[in-house]
Amino acid sequence: MKTQQKPRRLPKGVRTDEWERLVSKIKDDKIALVSFLLAYGSGMRISEVCRCRKEHFRDKGIFIPSSKYGVERVVPIPKGWRSSLLPTLPIKVTIRTLQRKFKLYSKRAGLNPAYSFHSLRHGFATRLLENGTPINLVQLALGHADISTTGIYTKAAPTDLLKAYEENF
Repeated sequence: MKTQQKPRRLPKGVRTDEWERLVSKIKDDKIALVSFLLAYGSGMRISEVCRCRKEHFRDKGIFIPSSKYGVERVVPIPKGWRSSLLPTLPIKVTIRTLQRKFKLYSKRAGLNPAYSFHSLRHGFATRLLENGTPINLVQLALGHADISTTGIYTKAAPTDLLKAYEENF
């Protein structure tokens, strides 16, 4: 007898309007602001955010010396990043604390309760694809070894299909 596979859900990514609402709820919590900005603006994983150091910032990118699978990569410095945020690094809280902070501010902003800190990374990937970034570059930015992993975002961002349909039919 075959066991039934659990259905794969599309990633739930924070949209631009939701991002603005989320940030508006952060008042004096620099740790939350910096960590959310790194995840949403550069696609970093929560563990990478926690390990991020000032010296990882290079010209226009952030060097990640060891990602999930021990692979080095460079991600973009988020738009809106200010050098005044650098003293916050390294972030001196646990992954669990960042997850709790995200849930707290997410609830205050009225975001989807199914969102998690990882939804910031999903939002980054979805935005890249929606704005026409080739999937192989999105794969590189996210640090995925297999393009099929990145491919889930093409299902989550069907705007290209709709746009192509409108242009061709």
